[in-house]
Amino acid sequence: MSLPPGPTAPTPWILMRWMRDPVRLLDECRARYGETFTIRLGAMPPLVILSNPEHVREVFASAGDDMHGGKIAEALRPFLGERSVIVLDGAEHKTMRRLVMPPFHGERMHAYGREMVELTHASIDQWPVGREFPIHEPLQGITLDVILRTVFGMDDAGERAVLGTRLTRLTHLASWPPLLLPQMQRDLGPWSPWGRFVRESGTADANLLGAIARRRREGGDGRTDILSMLLGVRDEEGRGLDDRDLRDQLVTLLVAGHETTATALAWTLRWVLALPDVRDRLLAELHAAQRSEALTPERIAKLEYLDGTVREALRLQPVIPLVGRVLQQPMRFAGYDLPAGVALAPSVHLVHQNTAVYSHPARFDPTRFIGRQYKAHEWIPFGGGIRKCIGMAFAIYEMKMVLATVLSRAWLRSAPGYTPRAVRRSITLTPSRGMPVIVDAVLPRGAIVPAAA
Repeated sequence: MSLPPGPTAPTPWILMRWMRDPVRLLDECRARYGETFTIRLGAMPPLVILSNPEHVREVFASAGDDMHGGKIAEALRPFLGERSVIVLDGAEHKTMRRLVMPPFHGERMHAYGREMVELTHASIDQWPVGREFPIHEPLQGITLDVILRTVFGMDDAGERAVLGTRLTRLTHLASWPPLLLPQMQRDLGPWSPWGRFVRESGTADANLLGAIARRRREGGDGRTDILSMLLGVRDEEGRGLDDRDLRDQLVTLLVAGHETTATALAWTLRWVLALPDVRDRLLAELHAAQRSEALTPERIAKLEYLDGTVREALRLQPVIPLVGRVLQQPMRFAGYDLPAGVALAPSVHLVHQNTAVYSHPARFDPTRFIGRQYKAHEWIPFGGGIRKCIGMAFAIYEMKMVLATVLSRAWLRSAPGYTPRAVRRSITLTPSRGMPVIVDAVLPRGAIVPAAA
């Protein structure tokens, strides 16, 4: 048995570099060791990093019996719950994924789109004009409100505000990267980092379980929210999801659809604001779409350049740097005889920088996605195979709704002197300082900023 080569520095040093700047570490290892290399990160299994799309295709083609994805996400179990689809493997994972896979299409999505646009308008109305502020924060507010409305089905603004405040505190506590380390997950009292998280989590759980109980009493007939849909799902033996199942899936959808989407939107704006030609083409597309009728979610969803902009941002600035599967038996892979217990880890960042797939990969170019659909192992911001993120369609749709609404109403610019860099926020990579911007003007609803403003 042998592993691909990799850095030989002490594990604590490699772990520190991984926590602080994983993209730079991946780039350096790719340059020194080639397209396949090994890094060791303490308690995690050895990670065999993959950057060749064909190797990624082999991993994604697995049915999950010989490669377990839940085990690579073990550090997330205390945050998401024991029954989260992300941490399950084997038959349990297949059953839960089939039950919770939401039907994100048709009129349901358009109903969600109207909510997304309205919540974005409401946020823009509160943005300060002429003063620098970090836009990542209001984007988080928008995506959290979207989750509470469309997934949790909370129509009451007061109820959303209470739970939203608690969930915001909880996600802020959970975002501290060291909490991902098992040795930090110890409750040493209410003032310790993990102790604060445990107590805040308990309060939020009480609210979530209360919301689930109310929905069970009220029923979900005629409702379009995901919680109502989950209350009605049944497995082959007619069993539904119990309250803990529901709690864990709702928290998973919250984490997957709130923090990550807000961060992806911030990175998208980073490129749009830096590239006037991209911004002008987006605004021209929005103007053309509104020329004959109102700019509805249905019309926004069909805009080609907007779609390409979102996909290109997800390619060039992936929110999560890699995905992984833990081998359950020895396997020959990529020319190496690998032992069981090793993780195959496709690097999202390195695959997206592959020059055989993407010409000039460091360039932000939305047109590369117009008229071309990349293969499932070439564009992988949501992972792939049987473990592809179940909220992928929802996230892309939401990004288009929010981005179109923000660009149509607010004339934004990056704060003077700001140079963005990626900083770790739990498992995600976010723009430094929350990406500060300045709003020079806000137009009334229904108007669109001129392309050459």
